[in-house]
Amino acid sequence: MSRKQGGIAAIHYSPQRGQPMKSVEAIRALYDHGLEGDAHARPGGARQVLFMDIETLNVLGLPPGALKENITTERLSLDSLNTGDLMHCGEATFLITMQCTPCAHLEEVRPGLSKEVFGRRGMLARVVKSGELQIGQALVIEPAPVEPLVHPTG
Repeated sequence: MSRKQGGIAAIHYSPQRGQPMKSVEAIRALYDHGLEGDAHARPGGARQVLFMDIETLNVLGLPPGALKENITTERLSLDSLNTGDLMHCGEATFLITMQCTPCAHLEEVRPGLSKEVFGRRGMLARVVKSGELQIGQALVIEPAPVEPLVHPTG
C-alpha cells in the first residue's frame, strides 16, 4: 500500500464559539476530543478536527483559517482521502470520518463562496491518538484497509 505525504502549513483553533480563529505555531490533539482549547472540540464526535489544503485556499484567494479549518495542509490532495484513512502527524493520529460540506458561515466570508468551495471543503476527522502538532510537521496518510471480496461459496 502506498502512503501519501504532506505537511502542516498552519494551525488554528477557536477559543470561543462565534469568535475569530486563533493562529498558533503548535497545539495538542487530544484523544477522542479534538484540539486542546478549541470550543468546537467534542468527545465522541466525528467532526473533531477540520483539515483544509492551502492549495485550494490559494485558488479561492483566501488565507489559512478563513474557512474555519483547524489544520491547513500543504502538498496533500485531501480530495484523494477516503473515510477510514488514517493521518499520522508525529505522535498524533487522526481517523478521516467524512468530507466537510459547505455551511452558512462561508457566505459570511464571501457571498457565493459556498458554491465556489463545493466538493473541496476539506476533510473532517477524529483524534484516535493524542500528540503535539506544529507547523512544518509531516502528515502521512495510511489508507484504510480494504476488505477482500469473498463470494459466500468460497
